[in-house]
Amino acid sequence: MTSSTQYRGTAAFTTKLLNKVNTLITRITGTLVGLNESCATLRVGGMEYEVLLPDLVRRQLQAKLNDEISLRTIEYLEGNPQQGRLIPRMVGFASDAEREFFDLFCSVDGVGVRKALRAMIRPVPEVAEAIEERDIKQLSTLPGVGPAVAERIVAKLRRKMAKFALMVATDVPDSADRDMFVEAYEALVSVGHSPQDARSRIDTVRESKKKCKSVEDILAQVYQNQRG
Repeated sequence: MTSSTQYRGTAAFTTKLLNKVNTLITRITGTLVGLNESCATLRVGGMEYEVLLPDLVRRQLQAKLNDEISLRTIEYLEGNPQQGRLIPRMVGFASDAEREFFDLFCSVDGVGVRKALRAMIRPVPEVAEAIEERDIKQLSTLPGVGPAVAERIVAKLRRKMAKFALMVATDVPDSADRDMFVEAYEALVSVGHSPQDARSRIDTVRESKKKCKSVEDILAQVYQNQRG
């Protein structure tokens, strides 16, 4: 077997392992017994688990030491597969949306898990909006993300950022309502509104608390607000 064939075989095996690891633990609940700049330690029963954290998640946990918390998780294997040193790692997030955003961020060429962990220092909606707006300058200020990587992030993810740009502190009651607002946002962008303007108009409707049963109701309310 040639070295290139061996490499392809090892890469394929590693991919299978990664896919398998990603299906194991998707949520962990336990007592937060330790927190530092890069990870949290959770006590679950008689065991303690180290969970890597992006900085935006770490900040949310600073006041919760010794409290019971729950994190959505992604698992991956770290190390050199050719040397047989693959260490399972767990990354924690405060919400499913943060976890999904992180997964997409890691899919960009030249990023990867460790770089994504360093880069995620700002709220997801802020980064998603920068990607929507093709704001290479702002994206380049994220740790480990230079102009070249920022260009790749925009090229790959710009059309997938709508629902992340709509994340706000006020919770939408259920996923069906969130889907309606995302669809309305995309409709506004499709007819020429900038992502920032579309988001602002949608947020105004959401904050009004008026009941909208369909995308059409949301767009009608946007139109009424525009008329004054």
